[in-house]
Amino acid sequence: MTSTTTGTHGDLWGHPKGLYVCFGTELWERFSFYGMKYLLLLYLTKYHLFSDAAGLGVLGSYASLVYAMPVLGGLIADRFIGMRKAVTFGGLLLVAGHLGMAFEGEAARQTSDGVLRDEQALSIFYLSLALIVVGVGFLKPNISTVVGKLYPEGDARRDAGFTIFYMGINIGAFTATLLCGLLGEVYGWSWGFGAAGVGMLLGLILFQWGQKYLLGHGEPAEPEKLSRSLGVPGLTIERAIYLGSLLMVAVVWQLVQLTDTVGTLLDVLSLAVLAALAWFLFFRCNKVERERMFVLIVLTLSTVIFWALFEQGAGSMTLYADRVTDKTLLGISLTAAQFGAANSFFIFSLAPLFALLWTRLARRGWEPSTPVKFSLGIAQAGLGFGVLVYGAQFPDQAGLVSAWWLILAYLLHTTGELCLSPVGLSAVTKLAVPSVVGVMMGTWFLASAYSSYVAAQIATIAARPATGATLDRPGALAGYTELFGQLLTIGLAGGAVLIVLSPILKRLMHGVR
Repeated sequence: MTSTTTGTHGDLWGHPKGLYVCFGTELWERFSFYGMKYLLLLYLTKYHLFSDAAGLGVLGSYASLVYAMPVLGGLIADRFIGMRKAVTFGGLLLVAGHLGMAFEGEAARQTSDGVLRDEQALSIFYLSLALIVVGVGFLKPNISTVVGKLYPEGDARRDAGFTIFYMGINIGAFTATLLCGLLGEVYGWSWGFGAAGVGMLLGLILFQWGQKYLLGHGEPAEPEKLSRSLGVPGLTIERAIYLGSLLMVAVVWQLVQLTDTVGTLLDVLSLAVLAALAWFLFFRCNKVERERMFVLIVLTLSTVIFWALFEQGAGSMTLYADRVTDKTLLGISLTAAQFGAANSFFIFSLAPLFALLWTRLARRGWEPSTPVKFSLGIAQAGLGFGVLVYGAQFPDQAGLVSAWWLILAYLLHTTGELCLSPVGLSAVTKLAVPSVVGVMMGTWFLASAYSSYVAAQIATIAARPATGATLDRPGALAGYTELFGQLLTIGLAGGAVLIVLSPILKRLMHGVR
């Protein structure tokens, strides 16, 4: 079958061949990202002997910057260099960053004067995180844009194409968490981080090889603009963009070490965005637009609660798995980082069932409204921690909790994610005034960035001092149970408030579901 919309290269299995190029590229990009995500905090606390609070601070700074940077990377690609060059440049930064993380240096050691660390290795580590942050900013938003452009407007295959694409994301995340989690904790941290870098390199090679199947959709809109001189010999607009991006790497290099500064920046930026949106609502919207935008703002703010709970997976839940969980599951001994693979596994196992569920409910007129779905998602995130609170009552003789409680918690977090995340971006496109859809999409990602920072701050409730001494397992279990009990309350309270408000919000949506 050859489609007139896919040029001379034809289709493969009913979709443009370029889809599979993007699928493979994103699979390896997510492989690299998730390959190090669940190792990060363990590496800092176990190898460099960071206190939990210090390690969580780095994790929070890194995760929030990772979510914020794609807004800038998408803007630069749209206005100047196009998606192909953005993905290529981002991929190169990611390869450099992940391979830089493979440099361990010397392990920290406890001395009579305190913890002695390899500061040079840590400096390279922070630089590597900065390269990854900026690299994700360029690659992440633009590979998805290319997928959308492969299908003409109105093409019925588009949704199925994105389903295939997102399957690549979760396959990459699942395999990386299992493989890199094993390599990093069992064979050495450099093996885990290095494998993540090799994965990204494979993705970059695939993307370059498959350019002919992308049909020129990733090219810049005005290529002649890129070669325009800026008045400095040899400095064109394109070179200035790359140079500015490297300067941004230098800025992020410092920011990932300054958790409080990142928090202040997020506070200021969030307040500025909310003030600008308030002005827009009152002076640029009619009644229907204003009320729909108000609903969208409420839903976006509610996601901060959900993601702050959900992102405990790479923070407190990973430390919980490492310190107080019996990591044997079905006769297989897992590492703490490998438990993070449960989320991806449940995503590609349950996503088709949820899609079928919403379709069946819609046919009968029973499909929940968007606010109700959000409330269900937040409540399930809270219930996931309720499972851990309950399971903590049944430790074994060694003081360890069964791994099945952690798996059940991940299951509830994933079902919550499937209630909230897939409909979230759709809600942005449906409720936002057309002239500010891009701004609202950026606000959505800003909320995700803010929630990652909040997640790390919340996790410090159960923080332990710098490692090196023998772990007080009963004390650690009590600390995590206290934290998870508070998260259970937050999740249930947040879900309850939103379910009470849902009839009002539904009315303000004026027919949009």
